[in-house]
Amino acid sequence: MDWPTPRSAYVHVPFCRHRCGYCNFSVVADRDDLMQRYLAAIDHELEQIAQRLQRVPIIDTLFVGGGTPTHLPNALLETFLLSLRRRFELSEGFEWTMEANPEDITAEKLAMLSEFGVNRVSLGVQSFQDRKLAVLERSHSGQSAEAIVQQVAGTIPNVSIDLIFAAPGESLSNWARDLRTATALPIRHVSTYSLTYEKGTSFWTRRRRGDLSAVDESVEITMYDLSRRVLAEAGLTHYEISNFAKPGFRCRHNLAYWRGDGWFAAGPGAAAFIDGVRATNHRSTTTYLKRIENGDSAIAESETISAAEAAREGAAFGVRMIDGIDLQQLHSRTGIAIETLCAQQLNELQSQGLIDRDGHQIKLTPRGIHFADTVASELLG
Repeated sequence: MDWPTPRSAYVHVPFCRHRCGYCNFSVVADRDDLMQRYLAAIDHELEQIAQRLQRVPIIDTLFVGGGTPTHLPNALLETFLLSLRRRFELSEGFEWTMEANPEDITAEKLAMLSEFGVNRVSLGVQSFQDRKLAVLERSHSGQSAEAIVQQVAGTIPNVSIDLIFAAPGESLSNWARDLRTATALPIRHVSTYSLTYEKGTSFWTRRRRGDLSAVDESVEITMYDLSRRVLAEAGLTHYEISNFAKPGFRCRHNLAYWRGDGWFAAGPGAAAFIDGVRATNHRSTTTYLKRIENGDSAIAESETISAAEAAREGAAFGVRMIDGIDLQQLHSRTGIAIETLCAQQLNELQSQGLIDRDGHQIKLTPRGIHFADTVASELLG
């Protein structure tokens, strides 16, 4: 199949003030001494992308995640932003998202982000309740998070927030309070995630020891359904399993992921998808830096995706979209007919009441929304 040239890019900034107990991302805490080396390395890696293309990449969406990109001090943040503007050409109407934590936001940083072109901020709020924030090992308060959302929206109106539900000891009324607080604020997008206990995190270890207790699954499902109802009432459309947006404010960068359009990526642990090859950089920040500095590749592993695998992935990620996916369009893009390749799985999922089929369109049923991972797994084969 003909793979389109990526029009999106992800850049990973690994630095954090503190590694939260549930975090399994490629981050380093208390290693600000590595920042200067990181800035040199990331600029070099981005330069290599341009050299392979023989031109500066033209992109529609840029997502800077972490870690905490805004943890960079002002002078280093400016250097970083200059590097991004030099290494990428942003198309007309671009979307540039910067992840941020409430405790890192200052008027100076906001002004700098806006001046360089950042037009979307994703705030890692997680909760507006101090007790829950303490359990999640977050360092901001609920009151300060509310104030920061207001402050960011005053400079960069397109604000998205992340919220976690099913934290240890959380009740349905606690979660309802978080949702009510969120919908009263000037936000355009919300991502909600059930707390997961990833192997290798301190929360996973504490749960095994019995120090933490997970919320009952039935309560977790009720919390999720409450999210859908409350956010819908506030005008935030449920457009992907974990994501809600005001009209016109769906995350275009994530949509590119879910469509399998391809994307450039740089930084520790970052995964690119270019010309049918998925390549992931080494997760260790120090190893990533040493590899770049020694003139070696930062890639730790890579795999070539066949047309059939691309079609399966397109169906699996596409069906997570609440509107569903047109399998005929997927066929046109990949050359693979999922309706033939996955005929048995589609029939079983439909008979189980997990998907609806309307011509070439498949979508999750209301029941299927609760089993989206199961549906995706079946389609991936």
